[in-house]
Amino acid sequence: MSDWHTRDIEGAIQALFARADGLAGEEAARRLQVHGPNRLPEPARTHPALRFLRQFHNILIYVLLGAAVVTALLGHGVDTAVILAVVLANAIIGHLQEGKAERAMEALRGLLAPRAAVLRDGRRVGVDASALVPGDVVLLEAGDRVPADLRLLQVRGLQVQEALLTGESVPVEKQPAPVAADAPLGDRSCLAFSGTLVTAGQGRGLVVGTGADTEIGRISGLLTRVETLETPLVRQMDAFARGLTFAILGAAALLLVLGHFAGGRAFAEVFMAVVGLAVAAIPEGLPAVLTITLAVGVQAMARRNAIVRRLPAIETLGAVSVICTDKTGTLTRNEMVVATVALAGVRYRVEGEGYAPQGRLLLESGNGPDPPALAWLARACALCNDAALHSRDGEWQVEGDPMEGALLALAGKAGVDLGQVGAQWPRVDAIPFDARHRFMASLHHDHTGHAVALAKGAPERLLAMCAHQRGENGDEALDVDAWCEAADAIAARGQRVLAFALREMPAGSTRLDFADVEGPMVLLGLVGLVDPPRPEAVAAVADCRRAGIRVKMITGDHAGTAAAIGAEVGLEAPGRVLTGADLDQLDDDALRETVWHTDVFARTSPEHKLRLVMALQSLGRVVAMTGDGVNDAPALKRADAGIAMGRGGSEAAKEAAELVLADDNFASIAAAVREGRTVYDNLRKVIRWTLPTNAGEAGTIIIALLAGLALPVTPVQILWVNLATAITLGLALAFEPIEANTMRRPPRRPEEPLLNRHLAWHITLVASLFVLAVFGMFEWALARGHSIELARTMAVNTLVVLEIFHLFHVRNLHGTSFNLQALKGTPVIWLTITIVTAAQFAITYVPALQQVFGTAAVPLAEGVVVVSLGMLLLMVLETEKALRLRRT
Repeated sequence: MSDWHTRDIEGAIQALFARADGLAGEEAARRLQVHGPNRLPEPARTHPALRFLRQFHNILIYVLLGAAVVTALLGHGVDTAVILAVVLANAIIGHLQEGKAERAMEALRGLLAPRAAVLRDGRRVGVDASALVPGDVVLLEAGDRVPADLRLLQVRGLQVQEALLTGESVPVEKQPAPVAADAPLGDRSCLAFSGTLVTAGQGRGLVVGTGADTEIGRISGLLTRVETLETPLVRQMDAFARGLTFAILGAAALLLVLGHFAGGRAFAEVFMAVVGLAVAAIPEGLPAVLTITLAVGVQAMARRNAIVRRLPAIETLGAVSVICTDKTGTLTRNEMVVATVALAGVRYRVEGEGYAPQGRLLLESGNGPDPPALAWLARACALCNDAALHSRDGEWQVEGDPMEGALLALAGKAGVDLGQVGAQWPRVDAIPFDARHRFMASLHHDHTGHAVALAKGAPERLLAMCAHQRGENGDEALDVDAWCEAADAIAARGQRVLAFALREMPAGSTRLDFADVEGPMVLLGLVGLVDPPRPEAVAAVADCRRAGIRVKMITGDHAGTAAAIGAEVGLEAPGRVLTGADLDQLDDDALRETVWHTDVFARTSPEHKLRLVMALQSLGRVVAMTGDGVNDAPALKRADAGIAMGRGGSEAAKEAAELVLADDNFASIAAAVREGRTVYDNLRKVIRWTLPTNAGEAGTIIIALLAGLALPVTPVQILWVNLATAITLGLALAFEPIEANTMRRPPRRPEEPLLNRHLAWHITLVASLFVLAVFGMFEWALARGHSIELARTMAVNTLVVLEIFHLFHVRNLHGTSFNLQALKGTPVIWLTITIVTAAQFAITYVPALQQVFGTAAVPLAEGVVVVSLGMLLLMVLETEKALRLRRT
């Protein structure tokens, strides 16, 4: 059943055939057989061997294995081993990265309480939480983790921290009265949910859901049903590999037929030439370089406090167009602070960060010096309080209720000595907070015989208990309308409002009764508390907006609080708020029309978050989802890039996400997006460098076969070029730094293919120039009377030189390469060029290698001509780039 929050206590007990003093032991054992243990179900697991073999089911892997067979037929075992190593490495990485849902289930199971106190046969006993059954009566105390979903029967000051399910930053006050059927999860105050934490008070609850039937169990079921999407890069690589495979196989088959049957060449000769074409055309080094580029991005993101759990997620960040963020702990600090203090005729804005008792109270309205009420209000914040503040390693932390910790910090800011005030005004008695009377009160004596009762609670409750207010000239008649107006103004800012009151008691009073505070008290003032936005989050949201990324807040908190925080952090449309109840009224089509124009979603459930992510994806957006609670896990898994909080986040959220922020800082997301865009730019550079060079190599063979000419570069020499340059020069592009204005460009379109018209034009242009240069050098050398071995050596050296100069062109996608910074390059660029140059000199001038590769020593003059061709290529390509950039 899902309507337990609407049933009264007797109705809930009767529905489960239970008793208020607990089940009999035999009945509990019988129900355990029927309902099963109070554990989340184990997910279906794929055998590790099958998961490993599944990594090879990819068309690009088939292409690579075909390349390995080709190189093996040529007798080049080293190249075969390199290709097979790439395939094996990719399979191992994919194997280790799978099983995310299973690990998320394990994390959720870890949230369940190991032990529980229950009533059995009318007596309190401790049992293993897995033995709980519907109908059991569980006893709760402060510090307990709720072991199952409970319908509360009795409470005394019970407060439960439910942030992991609802996103609400303050503990929820519980009470046993039923609530409306359409109440959102965070407002079902008569229920306590499995996995949440009791922060204060005591309670007794009837077990109404165990295992998969709990709220956490429902989220567990959502996780198993959520589809994990492929990243844009994976989709693009699959499409690219498929097209490349068909193109290469088709060209090879056509050339084999034309060369042998139409050209009259020997089949063995044509076959070896076609093998050379395959070696030239297949970019066997590309997957390795792409993987290394992503790995370099992993290290760069780690330096930005973003831990990457799945390599393709790095590139996905570069395509993100929407960030759906949780509020509590993500945009905000997940700690309460007092932001506003209102006294009679005076209002203050409170400065300071966290729980540190340092900061200023700045006059916001009113005039004159601090009124007398301020000193007593600050004292009441410190005395009518059960929390404690401690400084550990320079950081102030609260023990107890976060809201009470914020009140202590306010007292310190207002000049109260937190270490002395308790000794000066020791507590004699107290009335603990209870949801029924909605206030807390305490009785204190000083050392001169004075006694005072202090109270804090809901403004409307304390106003009913007060007859006077503390004004500038002493106590005066209470202006109820003015205080209600002040409370509404503070609440409109998204702040939680508390009122404070005082009553002087007879000297020697040692007991505090309700009659003592129900009588006329003196209202001291109001305070407004808020979970403040992180200052760096404001700047990060602005960075995202400049980068064309829309930021949307999806939270379980109240609508007013969410709207106020949305305005403070700078969302585009913070004033328009949709709640979970509003979303339930929208079908999928209406939601798609609405979701883009709304930036704040409040009182949302896990299903709402999941629907919102899917609605944005249906609009063609690449969605990043951030969160820290269990309630965020399904949406984190579904999002294109799930980003969990590392410090304050639940293990379930971390396991469902692709990235984990080590510092729980929204600003790290903007930095991660910047790194993601850099990684994608570098991937484009690798592809933009690799494909034209491979096309140029293949073009020389195709033209030679079709024209009946001698091959200017032999298959063995082409294999050498691939081996010497593909990994080295291509790899250098993985370490390229971020380009200027990277975060001023809009997100790229996820549907844009890797092989777009701009890249196709670049491949055509560069491959044509390569073919002209290589054939031109080969024919020029033969015309000068050089041997065919020397002519081919000059041609293969021309090919390598062209690839080096092409590298300098590709390094700058959005600017010229004719400036000092561009020409200076990076240490990695010059290291790889040095290695390739040394290797090329070795096969050209070392006699043993000349025998292997069929090369001959190149004279100095001819060498200068070879280098000059590379410089000419760079000038032509940079001229074309300048014209293209000017047009766009």
